[in-house]
Amino acid sequence: MYVIQEAKVVKGLEHKSYEEQLRELGLFSLEKRRLRRDLIALQLPERRLDIRKNFFTERVVKHWNRLPREVVESPTLEVFKGRLDEVLRDMV
Repeated sequence: MYVIQEAKVVKGLEHKSYEEQLRELGLFSLEKRRLRRDLIALQLPERRLDIRKNFFTERVVKHWNRLPREVVESPTLEVFKGRLDEVLRDMV
């Protein structure tokens, strides 16, 4: 069961822009979190055969094709996620 908590303002960040708040907290934007989720879904072994059934946009495929080889060829899902996070941090 999930519990939804009300948003809390982190002291000292209330007057900063959304992007500045994310940067200071070390978080990705909603757009990057969605892209990360979709790229991870492409990496999951049980979904590889069913990719045609999933509706990934050209945006996701374009980003997948631009990933460095060491990310795509990661030996485990956990390594993939770590390497993907490094790439996403550098993306605009």
